[in-house]
Amino acid sequence: MYKDDILNLIQQSPLEIDTEIQMTGRPPTMANSEFLTNKEQGDWAEKVVYRAINEFSSDYFAVQYGRSDSIVAGDDGFADFYMEYQSELNTIGKRPDLLIFKLTDFPDRDVDIENDEHVRKAVVALEVRSSSFLIDKYTAFMDERQQEAIKNCTDIRKNLLEGELGNLLKRKNSTIYKLILGATNETFKELDFRRPSWSLTQELRDLTDLLKGLKENIKTLHKRDYLSITPKMEDIALVNRWIQKYNVKHFYLQVFFDKAYAISFQDILELVSNDENEGNNFSIERDVKNQGKTTIKVNVKIGKEVIGKIDMPEHKAAMKELDRGRLLFYVTFEGGKGYLDNEILMRDVINA
Repeated sequence: MYKDDILNLIQQSPLEIDTEIQMTGRPPTMANSEFLTNKEQGDWAEKVVYRAINEFSSDYFAVQYGRSDSIVAGDDGFADFYMEYQSELNTIGKRPDLLIFKLTDFPDRDVDIENDEHVRKAVVALEVRSSSFLIDKYTAFMDERQQEAIKNCTDIRKNLLEGELGNLLKRKNSTIYKLILGATNETFKELDFRRPSWSLTQELRDLTDLLKGLKENIKTLHKRDYLSITPKMEDIALVNRWIQKYNVKHFYLQVFFDKAYAISFQDILELVSNDENEGNNFSIERDVKNQGKTTIKVNVKIGKEVIGKIDMPEHKAAMKELDRGRLLFYVTFEGGKGYLDNEILMRDVINA
């Protein structure tokens, strides 16, 4: 059974996930403009996916299931809302944003999301995330940056080995010389040496500068060069809690401003259980954009491109006046049609 497979993966995971976690803490007292913009963007992304599924799929339909309350910190009643939400997390776990159902199960699409038996009939649950990037442009930029760094490493290697500086390096530090001698475009990233600070002669200063340049370009090659799907560590336990109650396959779906990618919760757990994947396919970081919470960043290209095109939405400035008279200015998003790849939805999500 699906929920048993998920629980087994979590229990065997090196992440030491606390499946009994209880969410506590005081409600925040004040929202800010960045939070409101991020919330608007997240709501927009969810609508893009919701409309894409319901427009392009003839056999399945999506239902909004996650919390969509517009109340924010600083509004009347927010403290009660926040504590109620914490209680829900501690009881049933984290609700996914969307549920997908077979049209044959609900011909009139009359799903009652508060009816547990209805929820259990969902074929897929989607947690929708948004990202402020054009993924194609980002990928092209990063590819160019990587290739430039490799070219720089190759040029520096040539200068070091083919000139008098190579003989000087070989005499001063044969270990570094041998490392550079054996390096290729594929292995520059693996070079690791402490840069010396030779300065007695001009030749030594030139050699030091070349080694400094090599180290800087190797550092560029080490930088994370992929956009990511970003489940927070604490969310793993809360998503699992919901899965244990409803036994519905769970997917993360990352929406960019040009495309959207899906990856299953099960695939994420399997990926992070293998330490050979760390650094290339995922990283674990404390993310300042997620209140400093520990976040798993999974290479989005491991996922499936379930929405191959998204039209750019209109964006407008908006203002929210809080009770005490403080004004918050933020951005809203409207439109932006998503074009679902129904074949990928069926093969890699519905029937996965």
